[in-house]
Amino acid sequence: MPFTKIWIHIIWSTKNREKIITQKLKPLLLKHIKENSILKEIFVDSLNCVNDHIHLLISLGREQTVSKMVMLLKGESSNWVNKSKLVSGKFEWQDEYIAVSVSESQVEKVREYIKKQEDHHRTKSFNEEYNLFIKKYSFG
Repeated sequence: MPFTKIWIHIIWSTKNREKIITQKLKPLLLKHIKENSILKEIFVDSLNCVNDHIHLLISLGREQTVSKMVMLLKGESSNWVNKSKLVSGKFEWQDEYIAVSVSESQVEKVREYIKKQEDHHRTKSFNEEYNLFIKKYSFG
C-alpha cells in the first residue's frame, strides 16, 4: 500500500471579492465545509475565512487532485449557502484559486497563518495578500 502525505495550502475568494461572509455565516460555512469534506473523504486539516475569502490546509489522498477537491468543496458549499438561504442574493465563489504545496516542516506555520486570518487582515487586504502570493510563487 502506498503512503502519501502531500500538503496543499488553498485560497479562494468570493465572486468579485464581495465581502459577503458575515460573522453569522462564517461558523456555519466552516462547519459545513469541514463536514462535507469528511463525506467526500477530503482531509481538511485547517480552515478559516474572513469576509471575502477562505484558506484551507489539506492533505491530498493518493488518488485525489487539487482541482477535483477544490471543485467539490467550492461547488457544494456555494450551493448549500444558496439552498439554505443564508445570504440575501446569490452566494458564489470566484472561479480562480491559489494552491501551493507545503513542506512538512512548514505545516505548523501554515496552520497558525490560517488560524490568525482575522488578525492578519486587520493590516493587509485580500488584494495585497493575493498579489504577494502571486509574486512569491511566480504565478504572474
